Amino acid sequence: MKSLPTIILIHGAWADGSSWNTVTQSLQADGYKVIAIQLPLTSLMEDVATVRRVLSEQTNPVVLVGHSYGGAVITKMTTADSNIAALVYIAAFAPDEGESMKDLTGGTPQPAGSSAIHPDKGGFLWLDPDGFVKFFAADVDPTQARVMSAAQKPIAANSLLGEEKFGPPAWKSFPAWYLLSEDDQMIPPESQRFMAQRAGAAITSIKASHVPMVSHPDAVTKIIETAAQSILVTA
Repeated sequence: MKSLPTIILIHGAWADGSSWNTVTQSLQADGYKVIAIQLPLTSLMEDVATVRRVLSEQTNPVVLVGHSYGGAVITKMTTADSNIAALVYIAAFAPDEGESMKDLTGGTPQPAGSSAIHPDKGGFLWLDPDGFVKFFAADVDPTQARVMSAAQKPIAANSLLGEEKFGPPAWKSFPAWYLLSEDDQMIPPESQRFMAQRAGAAITSIKASHVPMVSHPDAVTKIIETAAQSILVTA
């Protein structure tokens, strides 16, 4: 009997590992080992290093799941990283070689949610509470969205706006799936579709805000398990 792969969940900006709680519970109920990583969000390099430390401890094949900025993090992985078998992007950035985060986030027109982003004196970016509810988590119960806003984890400006170019993307080495949020006001849906198609990902599209793992956890669980089951079939 083949062992189920390990699922590693990677959050994005203004979130943390708890954003995956409902998805984690469902995956665990179906027998998967799940790790919801807590990124420092202090630099792309440090976030990638955090994921690599966790990967180095795994023995089973791994499905790497990245939400939003977390998609950029998983795209930095290579075949030298241990046990990666599949990638899942959830309303996420999927950069190509030669692109930078600034290339992906600095275009025009800017998404509506960009109006809610503001820097602090230490160089980190926050979402204002009203903007968090209106743009980031628009289809989440407003009471829950405000709790999420209160616990948001800011991201270093140089992580979202950095000019360092990406090398060969992980999606050229591993099969990929992409969950596209049609009502996203943080990463435009048309940008998501372009990146997903470019990556050759299997695309699922749903009417959701930027946080489908909170508002549509069943759909997120399903695409993750589809990727996981593909590993069992082809292993």
